[in-house]
Amino acid sequence: MIVGLEIDGAGTDPAAWRGAEVDPRAILTGELALRAVQRAEAAGVDFVTFVDALEAPYDVPDRVSVRLDALGLAARIAPLTERIGLLPTITVTHTEPFHVQASVATLDHVSGGRGGWVADVSSSAAAAAVIGRRQPAPAAETWREARYVVDVSRRLWDSWEDDAIVRDASTGRYVDREKLHYVEFESPSFDIKGPSIVPRPPQGHPITAIRVSSPEALEAAADADLVLVDEVPTQLNALVVVSVEVRPHLDGVDGLVELIEGLAGADGVHLRPASVELDVPVIADELLPRLRERGLVGPAERGGSLRGRLGLGRPANRYVGSER
Repeated sequence: MIVGLEIDGAGTDPAAWRGAEVDPRAILTGELALRAVQRAEAAGVDFVTFVDALEAPYDVPDRVSVRLDALGLAARIAPLTERIGLLPTITVTHTEPFHVQASVATLDHVSGGRGGWVADVSSSAAAAAVIGRRQPAPAAETWREARYVVDVSRRLWDSWEDDAIVRDASTGRYVDREKLHYVEFESPSFDIKGPSIVPRPPQGHPITAIRVSSPEALEAAADADLVLVDEVPTQLNALVVVSVEVRPHLDGVDGLVELIEGLAGADGVHLRPASVELDVPVIADELLPRLRERGLVGPAERGGSLRGRLGLGRPANRYVGSER
């Protein structure tokens, strides 16, 4: 069974940062997230997601009203971890698809094949105002566009063949240009010409995840490798993990073990701790060992790529053998 963990500031509880155990500065330096991810990795958690949005958090008294960029946080944590998958949330509605795919590919390189992303959208006026490039659009339109972004990202990841880099000092050749492929992609909202500026990622295609929060998102999930859901849907050709908000530092792990055992039809669970500082140690020290005793999860020391860890094959390059 797959086990994932969500990092959302100090936790899903808006008051989590006020606990005596939390240094609020550690939220903004990334140290809190780093400690949690390293602890989760040592316990055998398979992947971690990082919450993000284009909208700035509301400025509410007694709450943390800033958020670290998820992609930047994942990139910082990548060299300081070895086995756990890293999936930052990236909103694709207003951002440039070419830069999005290059950033995800770079994360996969930096992490040694453990990168991915949670593709998300936004229909809000606040998010549109952050970028100022276009007006808000309805959910159906934004998720339709997101599917185009996922498609072109995979095409651009394939635009370099795996052995395109030659590094031949005697001839001064860094790359075999016959193994770079031009991508000309048109969608209703953007056009892209490749190849990418980043060599093909170690996993071929980093893991694409989608969090299902609406019927439109469920439809887009057909293109994902990994789907985060609140309830198990039917007819999805992807790995399905059920997101559960948890507070084991208060509730213990007995009920959580039973809940996870009863997730029929799901491939795993995505734990959303109320308090990162208080709940992640319980998840690592008590929950994972209990799940391992029952044969529900694998050994903590498993290495390799995130695709391999999740049981997914490395995609073949669609352009191998074709002309540039």
